[in-house]
Amino acid sequence: MAKTRTTQPSLSPTLADVSKQAGVSTATVSRCLNSPSQVSASTRDRVMAAVNELGYAPNFGAQALAAKRTNTFGAIVPTMENAIFARGLQAFQEELGQHGITLLVASSSYDPDVEEEQIRNLVARGADALFLIGHTRTAESYEFLEKRQIPHVVAWVYDEAEPRVSVGFDNRKAMKALALEVLKQGHRKLALITGKRDRNDRARQRYEGAMDAVAEFGLNARDLNVIETTYSIANGGDAFERLMRSGTPPTAVMCGNDVLAAGALSRAHRMGVDVPGDVSITGFDDIEIAEIVTPRLTTVHVPHRNMGKHAATTLIAMRNDPSLGESVELEATLRLRGSLGPAPQKTA
Repeated sequence: MAKTRTTQPSLSPTLADVSKQAGVSTATVSRCLNSPSQVSASTRDRVMAAVNELGYAPNFGAQALAAKRTNTFGAIVPTMENAIFARGLQAFQEELGQHGITLLVASSSYDPDVEEEQIRNLVARGADALFLIGHTRTAESYEFLEKRQIPHVVAWVYDEAEPRVSVGFDNRKAMKALALEVLKQGHRKLALITGKRDRNDRARQRYEGAMDAVAEFGLNARDLNVIETTYSIANGGDAFERLMRSGTPPTAVMCGNDVLAAGALSRAHRMGVDVPGDVSITGFDDIEIAEIVTPRLTTVHVPHRNMGKHAATTLIAMRNDPSLGESVELEATLRLRGSLGPAPQKTA
């Protein structure tokens, strides 16, 4: 009796194998894997079912050699320890995924020297383009990117005087608008808890925005007590306690981001300081924590997801044609909530 032969899946299935299994051309399989948005949902399902059944994995090394690109982009964010950059990065990755592009992510810990190393590492690993935060970085980083002709987009900032392509918002204008709201509530004893300004253009611009508002109300720099610290809830709390135990405690504490503000709110509760009855507290970013603290946090809503999406589409265009890179200014808007109230009335 003749033995029945069972066909086993190939140990190294090819594009042609997937094409045959799915009943489509190899070009359609390639399009489905590299530009899935250009393929109908039914065809995409059929192709992916064949890919999964056969265990097919594209040979990205061969593709990269043929196309002189890896379909990999890099992103470097200052920190992964809080949610400030998470929503923007998520939208960035989602948009890249629609075009079959893989994302590699690194963190600089707010250190330009570390960021320079990460830029070189990502490019060495084949990143076709880079997503960066802020304009402040070493001259060597920019020289390296220009020499290697690596498209890059700067997010979280917008400054029309900057020649580099950016997708972001005017930090100075946004903080000025928030500080003006604080001043309109009658507050004159003001404080600002901010990140380190020397290596962070967003922190520096937010400080400048607060100073612009102070000057517009006829006050001077001495009327804004500034404390610099690293971004964490604990450091925000420590800075707040230091301010409130000083000889002239503020009636309003503006914070450079929501993480610092959450720390200030938490410490106020622990100290028995009423917010906003005794002191008002504001943040910047409008991450999820702003909605769940008590009272809810007055802050600036940053267009995280729009930045991520626009940055992705801009970088994809620049990879194909560097002249297509154009800066985009998005709006950051105020969110007035319970943590900001009128300045306390003086008692006799």
